[in-house]
Amino acid sequence: MTDPRDPLVIFTPSGKRGHFPAGTPVLTAARQLGVDLDSVCGGRGICSKCQITPGYGEFPKHGVSVAADALSDWNAVEERYKSKRGMIDGRRLGCQARIQADVVIDVPPESQVHKQVVRKAATARDIIMDPATRLYYVEVDEPDMHEPSGDLERLAKALSDQWGIAGLTADLDVLRKLQPVLRKGAWKVTVAVHRGNHDAAPRVLDLWPGFDEDGIYGLAIDLGSTTVAAHLCDLRDGRVLASAGVMNPQIRFGEDLMSRVSYAMMNPGGDREMTAAVRMALNGLAQTIATEAAVDPARIMEVVFVCNPVMHHLLLGIDPVELGQAPFALASSDAMSLDAAELDLNAVNTNARVYVLPLIAGHVGADCAAVALSEEPQKATDMVLIVDVGTNAELLCGNRDRVLACSSPTGPAFEGAQISSGQRAAPGAIERVQIDPVTKEPRFRVIGSELWSDDPGFAEATAQTGITGICGSGIIEAVAEMRIAGVVDGSGLIGSAEQVGTPRLVAEGRTHSYVLHDSRAEGGPRIMVTQGDIRAIQLAKSALYAGARLLMDELAIDKVDRVVLAGAFGAHISPKHAMVLGMIPDVPLDKVISAGNAAGTGARIALLNLAARDEIERVVRDIHKVETAIEPRFQEHFVAANAIPHATAPFPELSKVVSLPEVSYNPSSGGGEGRRRRRG
Repeated sequence: MTDPRDPLVIFTPSGKRGHFPAGTPVLTAARQLGVDLDSVCGGRGICSKCQITPGYGEFPKHGVSVAADALSDWNAVEERYKSKRGMIDGRRLGCQARIQADVVIDVPPESQVHKQVVRKAATARDIIMDPATRLYYVEVDEPDMHEPSGDLERLAKALSDQWGIAGLTADLDVLRKLQPVLRKGAWKVTVAVHRGNHDAAPRVLDLWPGFDEDGIYGLAIDLGSTTVAAHLCDLRDGRVLASAGVMNPQIRFGEDLMSRVSYAMMNPGGDREMTAAVRMALNGLAQTIATEAAVDPARIMEVVFVCNPVMHHLLLGIDPVELGQAPFALASSDAMSLDAAELDLNAVNTNARVYVLPLIAGHVGADCAAVALSEEPQKATDMVLIVDVGTNAELLCGNRDRVLACSSPTGPAFEGAQISSGQRAAPGAIERVQIDPVTKEPRFRVIGSELWSDDPGFAEATAQTGITGICGSGIIEAVAEMRIAGVVDGSGLIGSAEQVGTPRLVAEGRTHSYVLHDSRAEGGPRIMVTQGDIRAIQLAKSALYAGARLLMDELAIDKVDRVVLAGAFGAHISPKHAMVLGMIPDVPLDKVISAGNAAGTGARIALLNLAARDEIERVVRDIHKVETAIEPRFQEHFVAANAIPHATAPFPELSKVVSLPEVSYNPSSGGGEGRRRRRG
């Protein structure tokens, strides 16, 4: 497993990797690496729990090129299983496929023992109801030989006379069912009419005989690079009937946006692969959420999307190659209105309409526009910084006078990737951490239990899930707590057991790691925070802070009045720990608030209020984009922000609530934290 001459196998989304002799089954490699790949039949190809999806082609992010023969040939066991029970094309059974050469392998959500918790629930919000699609009950004149006219024309006249809806249009699919529905309803019908924005002609999407009370529905979808979240809303009253989410299957092509662009550049047709993968996931998500809400998918009449520019282009089937190089040109930044069929969305009504919010710039997308629609910085009287934390963070800063935006390449570390014991948010993952500043002993909570690890009954409460790793919010709290407890100095260096005074620090080469939990005696994992983990978090948080400071420089301000943490991940970040790390500028902690999934809220607003679409299309034209990639000050801020919390910024508000120990574990530095602090 450690011979570098053996083939390299890389598992996504976990990011775990290792070298294995040729002929090793994928399932064996996954088990040895601690990858969350299910199997209940002992590797006999019966249970199908260990399905995996190999990726082929160039993977610059991972430094590998995967040949078509990287895995053993499709065998008789797999063929028998697929012929009898079915299996998605491109999938293999991990117990049957054997590693022959370097390979990247995706473990889909349904093959994971510990299912992903996609934490993008709908946030409660009052929204003025005025959806683009509504139901109208009309009574239509019967045909008359003395006044000949078509059924569609008489339906249009009825809608005009009874509801003031003029200029009606209908597609051929509606026209085919129009006559039998009119006659079945004795010339009384309920019609779903879509009123497009920008004075587009109203369009009949569907119709039913008589007075129909079953309702119509819409989907608000936040298409993120890591997770896809959807809210099913009743278009009559705005109620959220169900929310659901899935991992974005494009992760197997690259965890961050630029690796996916690179995949498209290096692999002819790679963009089409990624488009097909995400559209398949969207159809599955729509079907799942409709089933959960007991709603007929044919009653889903509208879909609204918010997404970053790369996801936007891949959703629409546009090659994102231009977004990988300056000047980061978009194919189009305008809002789009489409037929669902154009995006292969077949799990909704045949004639459903799709609205995609406008993009702000090459790396600031419709998701950021949706955040602006939800949080309205352009109407604020105080100076607000809004941070949508994710693999690619997007920031808004300003007030009613001026709003600026930028994106910051934080990478996937905040979501548990690139972390030695990291994992996605799933039951069993450590999500909260506290470290005693005197004893250096930790306590923690895992997803799926409200108990802390030192509470009575914790072992019983977590027996089923186990303690499997550490997710994004957990690693942030762990690193911040290590800094508060003096386990880590201001430069990010972990001390030794002798320096810190705890056996939880173990030497690994020239650096040290902090043991958070060790269950090897029971056959479980040893979960540690390594020096590499600290560095990954430092890089991510420095990019985030540097982006914020760059916007503040452009606005000629030294501080903001409040900070809003948006996004599913932002909702689970502790403001104190974010401040200790230096992820965000110094403000009073009570001025750091969570907006939940603000992008998803913005999508719901656009779904349920037609005027909001005009509003956000106007607002994005007034938001000024700051390009971090070409700003020399970004690098200056980035370097200074590498310290924890910061090399030069004083953080006076933080010092009112947290006292950080003055320690340094690098003798050559002459005292850590900019050579100002000595070990106390």
